[in-house]
Amino acid sequence: MFVGCIQTDMKDDRSLVQAVLERAPGAFERLVVQHQNLVWHMVYRMVQQRDDAEELSQEVFLRVHQKLHQFRHDSALSTWIGSIAFSIATRHLQRKRISLVDECDDEEGSQLERIGDDFDLENAHADREFQSHVAEAMNKLSPIQRTLVTLYHLDEMSLLDIARVTELPEGTVKNYLFRARLKLRQALERKVGEPA
Repeated sequence: MFVGCIQTDMKDDRSLVQAVLERAPGAFERLVVQHQNLVWHMVYRMVQQRDDAEELSQEVFLRVHQKLHQFRHDSALSTWIGSIAFSIATRHLQRKRISLVDECDDEEGSQLERIGDDFDLENAHADREFQSHVAEAMNKLSPIQRTLVTLYHLDEMSLLDIARVTELPEGTVKNYLFRARLKLRQALERKVGEPA
């Protein structure tokens, strides 16, 4: 069943790309509508400035329009568009000399990998009062951690697709996600005053 869904999505991607390349009326607008939430989530989580995120999101779709003929259908269209969004947001942060990763993340290394992680972000996020605490804690994560948490937990992207989008090894994605969830849990425990 799941394989059938993937094949259907890939077929839908192929027909949409073809329609855009043939300049069918409304085709590119459909593409933007289908992928604007993904692009916005990625870009905004990374740059955290609304004006910059709006400008960069437009730049993403301009690049998609310019490069769509290069899309080879070896991944989902959303993965390909996500990789463009990630690349553009990363270059923006580099121009502003903002580090993607906290330096202390690398120092924590193997100690963190021995700690269990059973924090359920989705259930915590469902509680309205807790949402503001989650948002505050998310804003304190590094750009890469915010982005990975958003892609995995909110956009429900697979680890493999996240690795493709970010061009990071899948193990690195898992490591960053683990560390991000640990930081979120610790921040939320401090804020609420009890284990999350």
